[in-house]
Parts: sequence; C-alpha cells; structure tokens
Amino acid sequence: MNSRPSWDRYFMEIARMVASRSTCMRRSVGAIAVNGRRILATGYNGTPKGLRHCEEVGCLRQQYDIPSGQRHELCRGLHAEQNCIIQAAVHGVQLEGSTIYCTFQPCVVCAKMLINAGITEIVYEGGYPDEMSVDMLDEAGIKLRRLGPEEEDGR
Repeated sequence: MNSRPSWDRYFMEIARMVASRSTCMRRSVGAIAVNGRRILATGYNGTPKGLRHCEEVGCLRQQYDIPSGQRHELCRGLHAEQNCIIQAAVHGVQLEGSTIYCTFQPCVVCAKMLINAGITEIVYEGGYPDEMSVDMLDEAGIKLRRLGPEEEDGR
C-alpha cells in the first residue's frame, strides 16, 4: 500500500491552504491551477490589490442577506478562480490544458472564465448553488469532478 496521498488529495490540501489567505467574511475559497504535477498559479477570494478588505469596510452581501450564488456584482472581492487566472496572466503562465483544484464548485462567472482560459478539468470539494455553471462546463466539454472523502482516502 502506498503511503503517499493521491495527487488529487495533495493538490486539494494546497488549495485549502491557499484559501486560508482569503479576506472574505462569508466564505474562504482557494484555487490552484496544475499541469501534470506542476502548480502553475494560485488564487483566493478577496478584494483587488490595494483596496481595503471587507473585514475593514463591511460586506454588502452579508448586510443585505443575499444568498450564496446570487448578485455577484454586489461583492468587492474577486473569486479564487478569477485571481488564479489573473495571477497566471500577470506572470505569463499559460493555463490551457490544465486542471484547476477549487475548494468549492465554481460559479457561472468563474466557469465562463475557466472555459476561455482553456482549463480541461475542474476538481472541487464543496458544492455551490449554481446549476448554470454545471450546464455550461458540460457543454464546453470540461470535466467537473467532486472530490469526496471516499476519493481522498482511496476507498
């Protein structure tokens, strides 16, 4: 029996670590883009660089009790997947053909960006209430796979 954790588990653990940098008051999300066994870029949800964090100015979505998955435009922050794509672009790293590991299923806005970035597979841990993103990823031929406890333990 191999004592080394599966690569999926390993990369998801790193995505969770990246999520710990989040400045969002509602949900900490992390994402890492990987090609083969090489990490290409990382991202976590939070405000654009140079802007005050939600912890300092408050959260409109929380204030107005906006449910998860709705009214994305009322958020000061970028999603982890968006920041991962931006980080790759800033550093000239191509994401085409790569896999992205996310601590949560991407929303429809992120799904559209991941499609255009050329991501071929999305592995996620937690669910997210956005069926349109699932439909679009399916139509684009992107493999969407939820990593559950049985997969993490190799059962």
